[in-house]
Amino acid sequence: MPLTDQHRFGMQLAQLSRGWRAELDRRLAGLGLSQARWLVLLHLARFETAPTQRELAQSVGVEGPTLARLLDSLETQGLVRRQAVVEDRRAKQISLSESALPLIKQIETIANALRVELFTGISAQDLATAMAVHAKVLANLEKRG
Repeated sequence: MPLTDQHRFGMQLAQLSRGWRAELDRRLAGLGLSQARWLVLLHLARFETAPTQRELAQSVGVEGPTLARLLDSLETQGLVRRQAVVEDRRAKQISLSESALPLIKQIETIANALRVELFTGISAQDLATAMAVHAKVLANLEKRG
């Protein structure tokens, strides 16, 4: 049975996501962080205010227990802090420690360099079209959730 363009698109998108993340992971290996840990740090850095552990888990796309183990190791490394939420003592807010900030800067510098390489030769118009298609597919996904 021949592949449809929609099928190819889905396969290509998955391959792109895996490949991009693998290359970034390879470039970040020298920082001594696993892919899961640097991903948590990057997501945490994107929040304007300290998220709860549940909000961070949703952002990263992992289950609560998985995030808890990652946070344990990041906390042991002195990169994050957990603080009780006043309104809900069971909830914890997660924040970056001061020592994590230079590491985040290194991660972002490496990630930005890779992004520049990957988008070489792609016009602003092509990128806008690709983003519009992805946004529509995501919107269709959200309708089903």
